Amino acid sequence: MGLLGLLYGVVVLGIMMIYVYGSVIPEATWKEIMNVNKEGTYIGIVVPNAFELKPLLQSPSFVPHHKFPNLDFAEKRFRIGELEKKRVVVVMSGLSMLNSGLSTQLLLTLFNVEGVLHYGIAGNLNPNLQIGDVTIPKYWAHTGLWNWQRFGDGPNDELALEVNGDYSRKYGYLKFSNYNNYTKDSNYSKPVRNLLNNVWYQAEEIFPVNGVPEVRQHAFWVPVHKKYYQIAKQLKNVKLSGCVNTTTCLPRNPSVVRVKKGITANVFVDNQAYREFLNSKFGATPVDMETAAVALVCFQQRIPFIAIRALSDLAGGGSALSNEAALFTSLASQNAFDVLLSFISLLKINS
Repeated sequence: MGLLGLLYGVVVLGIMMIYVYGSVIPEATWKEIMNVNKEGTYIGIVVPNAFELKPLLQSPSFVPHHKFPNLDFAEKRFRIGELEKKRVVVVMSGLSMLNSGLSTQLLLTLFNVEGVLHYGIAGNLNPNLQIGDVTIPKYWAHTGLWNWQRFGDGPNDELALEVNGDYSRKYGYLKFSNYNNYTKDSNYSKPVRNLLNNVWYQAEEIFPVNGVPEVRQHAFWVPVHKKYYQIAKQLKNVKLSGCVNTTTCLPRNPSVVRVKKGITANVFVDNQAYREFLNSKFGATPVDMETAAVALVCFQQRIPFIAIRALSDLAGGGSALSNEAALFTSLASQNAFDVLLSFISLLKINS
């Protein structure tokens, strides 16, 4: 192909892009996106809520783009700029798996993103860690996808559609009758059955973009990027805040800890029994409502990804009076961002 043919191909591709996106993306917005992408690759940053975004926006290390500081599309605001002199696109997803997954996909579709960083707060399932600590898991799983077994069936009974490969008993189950208040009461000669029976945890179906279309695979424990996880090893000495105010401080200075597993579901866990179950069943430390969706989208799109989650509460394992998040949310949000800032300073991004 000669130069003339190459130029013709570029022009045709440009016309196709405008045509394809014209009915969805306003032409002026599409031009802004193209101008932003011409500057090179970006690190995408996905943050769940406004209180977690606040430390970034208040940081002197974040410098908005001189011409395109914000780009609004599909009810999402994409903030463009530099953080620690690295080009970034920041999007606040909102609460839940749906919002975080949708926001991540939009981020990767619109912008030239070479890696995704996710940060925020989380509940703590690990009795060996404390509020304020910042965790960086190696694997993430979505634990909100269930097959709810009919009453009377047990672990040896095949699940509906299991034979088709839709569902599996591989990842274990939660038996509700184990948590009846009177199960162990001496007045009963045998455990009382529970009509809710069992729920079995399921892997997500994924369809990798470089695989065969419509041929599914399954993913439960989704790994973060190996290189990113290795870089995170250098963060253990990041100085973190341990005090909410002059009178309220944590028992020790918080620390950054690389852990093995984190889990996500559309559930705010504030229940001691379920907290202990999740920790013993899955060996997980942070529990949140967004990260696994970000991980799954990046995994399917083959985009490097890592998540940084600061522990804001004990997921029901603390005082019976109230959840600790109301007191420690701002501290945990700041600690999570401070670790993100140190992490991105260590990154070498492409031009």
